[in-house]
Order: sequence, then structure tokens, then C-alpha cells
Amino acid sequence: MKRLLPLACLALTAAGCVEGGPGRYPSLLPREIEKRGDAEPETPIAIADPDPALDRALTGQAKMLDDTQAAFAPAADRAEAAAKGARGDAVGSERWIAAQTALAELDTYRATTSATVTDIEQVALNRAAEGKPPYPSVDALKTRGEALLDGQSARIAAIQAMLPGS
Repeated sequence: MKRLLPLACLALTAAGCVEGGPGRYPSLLPREIEKRGDAEPETPIAIADPDPALDRALTGQAKMLDDTQAAFAPAADRAEAAAKGARGDAVGSERWIAAQTALAELDTYRATTSATVTDIEQVALNRAAEGKPPYPSVDALKTRGEALLDGQSARIAAIQAMLPGS
């Protein structure tokens, strides 16, 4: 009897393996999830529709940038001349105060340029928040405004460096 027990277990185990047949086991072919690619999907580039109202607003902002830059250039020349004139003077002298006043005028123009660039950036942010594609005119004007702002900041810093006590 003790000899039959291991043989019975072996027979039951072997019968369990044979019983299901070939249809019950999973296929070794690739599954659907394994057939997909991992590459980024192609997304079409959205093209912005023309917006006449936005174009008019951008024209106004471009004019503001042009007018501010046109006023900044001669004011910067005056401030530079005043700073050169105050070079040997002490801090608080008449010519030093005149140069500082001229620099304050330049800061006003720079602030106007900065506010205009900020308004342009806000237009771009609002379009993005609404899910609209980028508008090329907005991007171009923003880039131009940032370049003007950087140029104005550099010119003001150079003039300010000429003054004593800077």
C-alpha cells in the first residue's frame, strides 16, 4: 500500500498536466499592448486664424514701442552728456543732480516699454489659456519689445556707471 501511494500521486499529477490540452494555455505570440510603438504621436501644428481685432491692438502696442524708443534715444543722449559733465563732481552737486534727473526720465521710458512688453506677454498667455495656437505677430512683437527693453536697460546702466557714487 505504501508503494502505491507515490504512484497514485504521480498518476494524478501527470493527468492534471495532460487534461487541459493545447487550447487552455496562453499563446506566446505578442499581445496587443506589446505591438504598440513607444514613439511620440504625431501632432498637427495648429495655425492661428487671422484676428483683425488682435492685429489692431498689436499695431497700437507696436506704435507705443516705437514712440517710446523715439523719445528714449535723444533723452539718453542728453543724460549721457549730463553724466559726462558731472564726472568730476561730488555726489549731490548741481550737475550730478541734473544727470540723476535725466536718468529718472530714462527710467520712465523704460517703464513704459516694460509695461507694453508685459501687455503683449499677457495677450500671449491669454491665448494659451484659451487653448488657441500661438499668434506669430504676438511672438514677433514680444521679441522686438524685449530687445528694446534690454537695449534701454543697458544704455541706462552704462550712463549710470559714468556717475560718481553709482
